[in-house]
Amino acid sequence: MMISDIDTNAAPSGTGCVECDADGGFWVHLRRCAACGHIGCCDTSPGQHASAHFRETGHRLMQSFEPGEEWYWDYADETTLEGPRLAAPRSHPADQPVPGPAGRVPENWQELIHR
Repeated sequence: MMISDIDTNAAPSGTGCVECDADGGFWVHLRRCAACGHIGCCDTSPGQHASAHFRETGHRLMQSFEPGEEWYWDYADETTLEGPRLAAPRSHPADQPVPGPAGRVPENWQELIHR
């Protein structure tokens, strides 16, 4: 991991996946870009927007945006690692359901995800 890949002052882009919020989709878990704060959905989610953000920007480090989780994923090396604390908030709101967001998760969501 290169410290230049992390901006500890970058605020998260919101409380949910930017692209899912824009297109009315849903997510399973959320990931936060350590370089710019972009919130995207995990690879289990239908949109896989965190991976897409890496491919589009080259921002290789994402941190879990789930309550109680602080691990990082390096998309370039495909490894988990530890890193510095990012600017608050460090997770989506604790009352936001998983999968989420509330009201947009279809009943057949388990058929729509990547395993």
